[in-house]
Order: sequence, then C-alpha cells, then structure tokens
Amino acid sequence: MVLDTLYEKALNLASLSVEEGEFLYDNAPLEELMFVANQLREKYIPGKNVGWMIDRNVNITNVCFSQCLFCNFCRKKDAPDVYTTTTEEYVSKIDELYALGGDQLLLQGGMNPDLGLSFYIELFKKLKELYPSLKLHSLGPPEIVFLAKKEKMTYRDILSKLIEAGLDSLPGAGAEILSDRVRKIISPAKATSEEWLDVMRTAHYLNLPTSATMMYGHIETRRERIEHLVRLRALQKEKPAGHYGFITFIPWPFQDEGTVLRDKRGIISSYNGPGYLRLIAISRMMLNNIPNIQASILTVGKETGMLALHAGANDLGSIMIEENVVSVAGGGNRFSAEDLQSIIKEAGFVPVRRNQKYEAYK
Repeated sequence: MVLDTLYEKALNLASLSVEEGEFLYDNAPLEELMFVANQLREKYIPGKNVGWMIDRNVNITNVCFSQCLFCNFCRKKDAPDVYTTTTEEYVSKIDELYALGGDQLLLQGGMNPDLGLSFYIELFKKLKELYPSLKLHSLGPPEIVFLAKKEKMTYRDILSKLIEAGLDSLPGAGAEILSDRVRKIISPAKATSEEWLDVMRTAHYLNLPTSATMMYGHIETRRERIEHLVRLRALQKEKPAGHYGFITFIPWPFQDEGTVLRDKRGIISSYNGPGYLRLIAISRMMLNNIPNIQASILTVGKETGMLALHAGANDLGSIMIEENVVSVAGGGNRFSAEDLQSIIKEAGFVPVRRNQKYEAYK
C-alpha cells in the first residue's frame, strides 16, 4: 500500500477498508495523519468553530449486575454503600445545573435488577414535569438490552416508551470495543457487539439522536480498534435519510486506577498523548459519514485536547459538572465553562456552545 494513495482516498471521502486503516495506523507518520485529518475536518465542519457544552452526569444507581472489570464504581445489590438517586437529590442537582447555565442531564447508572421499565418511565416523566426544558441524554444500549430482556419486549417498544416519557437522545455508552473477543473478557455480562449495534439501529430508525464511543487502551488490538470504526460506519450507512443517526464519535482511553482489570489481571492502560492523537486522526479518516469527533479532554487533559483539535476533532465535550465513573478510575481533569472556552481560543479556534444535537445555542 502507498500512504499518499490512502491519504487521497480519505480526502475524497471514500471508505477505507480495515486493512487500509490498519496500514495507516501502523505506518503513517503522526504529523501526516494529523495534517490529512485536519483537512477532512474542514470538509465536514468548515471554519474555526469548536463545540463545547454544559451538562451534568447523574448516576441513577450504583447497583449493577454486570461487574465489568474496568469499572470500580458499580456495586452488588447487597453492598453497604448502594444507592438509588432520590427525587430530592435530582432536584438539587438539576437546580445547580440550571444555575450554571446548563439544561442537559446525562443519566446513566448500573443495570439494577430491581429497576424495570416502569421505574425509568416514571423517572423521566417526573423530571420533565419538574423541568419542562430539561434535555434527557440518558441510558445507553446495554441498559436497553437489559430492559428488553427483563420486560420481554423489543428494543423498539422499549425505546418508544422511553421517548414518549421524555428521552431526548441516547448516549453511545457501553460500546467499549465492538469485539466479542474483548467483551467476553472485560464485560461478559453486558450487551454483545451485535446487541449494541441492534439497539442503535433501532434508535436510528426511530430518529433518536445518538452518539458513538470507544474505550480503548486495554486488551484490544489495533485491528479491533479499526474494526470498531468500520462497524460504526457501516451502521451509519443504514440510517434512514434525514434521520440523526450517530451525531458524534467520542473515543477515550481506559482509566485503570483501582480497577480489577489492572489490580487482578495486570492490564495497565496503554494511553499516551501521541497515541491518542493518532486514534483521533485515524477515526476522522475512517468515519466518512459521522460529522463530529469529540476529544475527551476530561481524560486526556488540556494539552492533548488542544492538539486533538488539529488532528480531526471539532469538539471538546462538556464541563461535566458531575462524573462518577471515570473519575474513580483516575480520570481527574476538570474544567469550567470559562476554562473550555479559553482552551479552545488558545488552540486557535472559536468556542461555540452547543446542545447534544450539535446545534449552536443562540
């Protein structure tokens, strides 16, 4: 393979194969990948605008039967420190969110065997009743798979009822790496790759805005990372014309502090700054039908986040007023609204506050 030929193919928005993506990943100089990816970013997002937002991540419960090896947040149902967030706690947290200018709530939490569909319907309705302008970016494919099995319902029926109750968009949580070899080791009780994709396929049919993610840097191979991107791209091609589909792709590195994967399996995060920039650039080149790529500044920090904006990313995500899962595994970066805007300007771009649909606030 010839690098220049692959660069030209990517710049023409053609679909690179798994083999071509892997060749670029292994052989292309980082500065060349960043240069090409930056040109591609200009094709999708012309100009210098870089997105950012204000939202809050509230965990519905910390009880989860999945017990993924990379997560040290979840608890078994008989643990002494289990909880389910109360209405009073939601009100306090949402009031603080609104006071800081935000209106989106990222609701996630463990797959608690005691919480069924009716619980989530009642929760969403209650929150929308209390805060009509609140945007619920909530749950994720693993929770939808869990609820469908628990209630003996289809993904479409589960999602339709949640949308009716107030769900505005579906996060790409639980993707990790879309390889069943990997998933059987790090998250064997969670949704399979096909189940994750099937939920998103259904969400796209229902025109529910979604995001796609990747948690990398643990036991996966580089080829599996590329295959993950290709599977996302293939699913995006299936979405009905005019529907949202995947609005953005968000990769972040495995945070290993205190996890079973590190402490009992000896798997240490392989993250480093140049490697992250390489992944961002490769993602921009492979994902020729997903317009936005978000740099996970909360996990990679300011300097790498800024460089990612020159490597194909066009968004720095949220100030994330509250985050409880990644932070307990070592992801300790925090930024205010002023910080994010300043960082974007320092990188040479124009900060644009946006919502989950990547629409600019007016």
